[in-house]
Amino acid sequence: MENAARIDIILSTLNATEVGTVDSVVAKFSQVQSELLALQQAELVERAAAAVAALRKGDIAEFKRLRAFLQSRVGHLR
Repeated sequence: MENAARIDIILSTLNATEVGTVDSVVAKFSQVQSELLALQQAELVERAAAAVAALRKGDIAEFKRLRAFLQSRVGHLR
């Protein structure tokens, strides 16, 4: 799969994390991490893991901040 298609998938998946159960959001972030690994973006994989950790501990503000950061950085990969 080409990088542009991976980036579109990542952005679409991140946008879909605004609603849903914690488990479904965590599953979507797992998909994001897999796609970021394929793009060799280790730093962003770590940020995605931090977002999941924030969500699991109930720190919604930090989760939203990290999600927005990921959306911005992934958008710049184009």
